[in-house]
Amino acid sequence: MDDESDFADAVFARVIGGFEILSIYVGDRLGLYRLLAERPRTVDHLADAAGMHARYAREWLEQQAVAGILIETDGTFALPPAHAAALADSSSLVYSAPLARMVAAAAMRLPDLLDAYRTGGGVGWSEFGADARDAQGDVNRPWFSSRLAGALASVPHVHDVLSRPGARIADIGCGHGWSTIALSRAYPDARIDGLDVDAPSIAAAKEHAKGMDAVTFAVTAGEQLAGPYDAAFVFEALHDMPDPVRVLSAMHEAVKPDGVVVVMDEAVADAFAPDGDEVERVMYGYSLFLCLPDSMSAPGSVATGTVMRPATLERYARQAGFRDVDVLPIDGFSAFRFYTLTR
Repeated sequence: MDDESDFADAVFARVIGGFEILSIYVGDRLGLYRLLAERPRTVDHLADAAGMHARYAREWLEQQAVAGILIETDGTFALPPAHAAALADSSSLVYSAPLARMVAAAAMRLPDLLDAYRTGGGVGWSEFGADARDAQGDVNRPWFSSRLAGALASVPHVHDVLSRPGARIADIGCGHGWSTIALSRAYPDARIDGLDVDAPSIAAAKEHAKGMDAVTFAVTAGEQLAGPYDAAFVFEALHDMPDPVRVLSAMHEAVKPDGVVVVMDEAVADAFAPDGDEVERVMYGYSLFLCLPDSMSAPGSVATGTVMRPATLERYARQAGFRDVDVLPIDGFSAFRFYTLTR
């Protein structure tokens, strides 16, 4: 009976977490955290500033205080600086509000997801809408903008290739383009091509990169990559692709023999174990509700899923003609691992 009660308590805790994630989504999308990051506010002041109904403002503020997100003093609600970094500062490495958007985007497609589970179909990335698309760009932006250059520069043979005068670099599955932009800023003598199959993401990337003459973006699948390139990257996208071997084969052909091919993907464990850590748990969540359904929406997909283990990537790489896959000595880059693929 104790085991039953303990597990029921654990489920109840997850229910609370689910509701609180949705409350973070509300605060993010209505701009409430940004307003509270400016200064503490009363119910009426927040409602006026946000253009929302005061009754909903009061309920949300009280709920946020009960949840430990806000601090309430004499009817005034404040967002602590550490919480503001996670919920209102889009440049912070701990910026987490986009994750709530990702969860909400998946929840909105649950009827379609249930149908896909029954039939073996899928739910394409475009069907998750702007919440998922923008969340993906926003949560990766601070890492790419502030840490990608240093991470790549720390690996001499990668840095040397990227530093070649007139180097040509491909960023496959670039999404909102923040990785492409970071590469261009770090290596201003290079020409960077950002490619993605999602047209709205490419439109956003072009907007972000306005005025950057060395950067181009195109709606192009990785399988269509045409060189020659000095380097090619796939940042957190290979596991989504329905035919990763074809993409890697295109990279193998397009990159010069003395160039570099780098894949950054999730830092999951080497093998499945039922007592997985938090990285495993969150990546399986992404896989269940976003990445695997997206991949399976394409006919003939290999259906990798978010939890792409190192052995799976190595198998894909060898099928594509690469001889070796090595983990690059880049640590502490969010929950990601960098691999280099060599002929």
